[in-house]
Amino acid sequence: MITTPGGPLNVQFDLHHCDLPEQQLDALRVDLDALTRQVERFPIADLHVLIEFNNRNNDYSVKLSLILSGGTLVANDHDPVVSAAFHRCLASLEENLRAYKDQLGRVPERQKVEKGTRQDVQAAVRVDEIAIQSAVELGGYSDFRVATFPFEGPVRLRVGRWLQRYPEVEARIGTDLQIDDIVEEVFLTAFDSYGNRPPDIGLGEWLEGLIDQAVKAVANGDEAELENLNMARTARAAEKGPEAV
Repeated sequence: MITTPGGPLNVQFDLHHCDLPEQQLDALRVDLDALTRQVERFPIADLHVLIEFNNRNNDYSVKLSLILSGGTLVANDHDPVVSAAFHRCLASLEENLRAYKDQLGRVPERQKVEKGTRQDVQAAVRVDEIAIQSAVELGGYSDFRVATFPFEGPVRLRVGRWLQRYPEVEARIGTDLQIDDIVEEVFLTAFDSYGNRPPDIGLGEWLEGLIDQAVKAVANGDEAELENLNMARTARAAEKGPEAV
């Protein structure tokens, strides 16, 4: 655990299964200058940087949790090069922070944050995380989707709101893109990276943290990417039976 206090942003590095040289950590701290300027008006601004090396995938998983006076923003990424994962993660977090500050500038949204009524991704019923883990270990995406189904509706609603941050992508919904494409991408990403899910973050919060990269992946994806999403949905519907088609 390495803590860098002082200034508008308190930074804490937490390294798991890896030992990065101090020089490399200093370089990552320098890259936080822009984020530090963005949070200078927040009374509370703490950044938790979790860096973990995954022996199974031979890459680094990076999670940034920015704790503010009104809530917490989270971004995740992974890459064989730790700095590459960190920079993509940081860029996503800075983008989310800009949108968050924009929302706070709107009175109704600010009142929701202050009253604690802003709704995050929460399952309507209790999920069986043992079934989710089992589906991942057995490579059963359809079983994974069944086990995570209580999150589908909340994720879809959150995706719809998230698209407001990307007007150019939102304008494509109903033509060459569908909200279901993005929702499916969220769960495909969750299935593929479930082994990297930090143990201290709830499933709903983690899924929400995957939405931004899912929007970008689908918006920038080629026909093969969309076909992959269609195949995933078709296979899942086929297992449910004819009434689901």
